[in-house]
Amino acid sequence: MQWSGKVNKLSGQKDREDAADFPTAVAVKPSRRRVQIVWIVPLVAILIAGGLLVQSIMRTGPTITISFATGDGIEAGKTKIKFKDVDIGVIKSLALSDDHKTVLASAEMTRSAASMLVDDTRFWVVRPRIAGGTVSGISTLISGSHIGTDIGTSREARRDFVGLESPPVLAIGTPGREFVLTSKNIGSLDIGSPIFFRRLQVGQIVSYALDPDGAGMTIHVFINAPYDKYVTNDTRFWHASGVDVKLDTTGVTIDTESMVSMLIGGLAFENPPESTRGTEADALHEYELFAARVEAMKPHDTIIDKYVLNFKESVRGLMVGAPVDFRGIVIGEVTAIRARLDPATREFSIPVDVNIYPERLISRDHWDRNAGNTPADRKRFADYLVSKGLRAQLRTGSLLTGQLYVALDFFPGAPKTAVDWSKRPSQLPTVAGNLQGLQQSITSLVAKLNAIPFEGLSTDLRKTLGDADTLLKTINTDIAPDAKATFAAARDALSTANRALQSDSPLQQGTAGTMHELSQAAASIRSLAEYLQRHPEALIRGKTEDKP
Repeated sequence: MQWSGKVNKLSGQKDREDAADFPTAVAVKPSRRRVQIVWIVPLVAILIAGGLLVQSIMRTGPTITISFATGDGIEAGKTKIKFKDVDIGVIKSLALSDDHKTVLASAEMTRSAASMLVDDTRFWVVRPRIAGGTVSGISTLISGSHIGTDIGTSREARRDFVGLESPPVLAIGTPGREFVLTSKNIGSLDIGSPIFFRRLQVGQIVSYALDPDGAGMTIHVFINAPYDKYVTNDTRFWHASGVDVKLDTTGVTIDTESMVSMLIGGLAFENPPESTRGTEADALHEYELFAARVEAMKPHDTIIDKYVLNFKESVRGLMVGAPVDFRGIVIGEVTAIRARLDPATREFSIPVDVNIYPERLISRDHWDRNAGNTPADRKRFADYLVSKGLRAQLRTGSLLTGQLYVALDFFPGAPKTAVDWSKRPSQLPTVAGNLQGLQQSITSLVAKLNAIPFEGLSTDLRKTLGDADTLLKTINTDIAPDAKATFAAARDALSTANRALQSDSPLQQGTAGTMHELSQAAASIRSLAEYLQRHPEALIRGKTEDKP
């Protein structure tokens, strides 16, 4: 214990000596504002995380919902939303709608795409398709399906959209104009079918729909600029699908727009040659769609007079649309064919309704001088033609098909009649057709042939043939030997005459001498006549001798 105390005493003394050599430390209270070094690392991590969060928030755009009929080709977290092949969003989730009829795709868009989400923006699933003669979405066979976007022009923002079942034919803002066509049927047309102008593809069909009453189709077409300026108020559209074959006096004519139109269908338009109205048509102007170019290019008459033609003969071969012809000029067409029983006479007749276009019948000069502009003028003109023998007649247009047409021509020998303008429509007089006249002639000939007593004639003919046989036997037994002797004598006479007429025969030589003597005698008479003409006194005094 003593040793220990001694040691502590010495140690304490040693410490006091050492402390005297060093300065005395002063205790300072720590400041509350000083950041401990240990907190620097978490603070930096928080700052980095905050920056990343802010950057993510700055990059993230709005979330939208797109409704599709099916989720085919769409995968959550993988399917991209693209515009001009640039990613502007991604599908985050898929869910069924409350009624289980559609698929709701929730998509997260980029911040730069926020201005694209307006009321008329369109979305659709891009996948391989073949439509309207075009193939699209082939690249998705490798990269997978994605959602295409077409930016609208509206200024109203929107966050829920209905996806299209097929890609739009045209992008919004494509230069050109849209027009409306009305047709009885769609034919072989489809969305995207081409439209041609002078065999150049200038547009396409963008949509079609059945009319509410089901009586026709309404087709929307788009003509690209600058070709839309060729569409005027008088432009004619027609089906250019397939091949048009025409047989006329010049031969066979085959007409088609292109191989594409032959396979998938198409339309064509053009202005008629006589068109003088060059005003460009407004957008959504409505046109009638014709079945063929020939029908489209027919003159569209503004004045139509309706008449009825009453035939009492068969109209087999006459069809609605058959032409009404005046000496080779088509001035109308058949619009209806009916049958009618006259209650008074109990006879059937066939009323045929026709449309007459007077503008084709009256010359342009007379028409310009108001010769047929009023109904009264046209009635007076019709009365004048009927008084001169104008009648309607059924004629054969083709011996091959048996088709008939209505011909208007003059028949001076037809009974006199007049048009009854009190009836609606008024009735034009008719005459029997050529076929009916031919049938009547054949019937009359057959009746006359039936009236001939062929049995009695055959009996008389057999009796006559028997008499002729008896006569031939008589000639052969009685007359033939005498005729044979006569022919032998005639042959001998001809042989004698032939020998007498030979040049070395006595008859020929004697005849030659006689002719020579006659010639000398004629010369002597001529000399005598000349002498008497010079010396007529020689008849009294005689010939005087010439003096030397």
